[in-house]
Amino acid sequence: MSTTEAVTRDAESDRWADVRDLPPSAKLVAKVLDYNETLSQSQLAEETLLPPRTVRYALTRLEDADVVESRFSFSDARKRLYSLKV
Repeated sequence: MSTTEAVTRDAESDRWADVRDLPPSAKLVAKVLDYNETLSQSQLAEETLLPPRTVRYALTRLEDADVVESRFSFSDARKRLYSLKV
């Protein structure tokens, strides 16, 4: 393994350090947000196939760990959009 590969692998593992001890649902939501830049709670429920209540719990845990950020949707102010910070 080259030095560059080792540094990349270490950076990737450090990136997920805050997520490692969270519940599986939070890890899944974080990974889906990693692949999709910004999603609403309902979109996350569709993508993860998790119930909306579980997605809400996962997002709360991720916000408490300061891993995701949320903002209001400009197209629908009733919705919040979530994106990964790590």
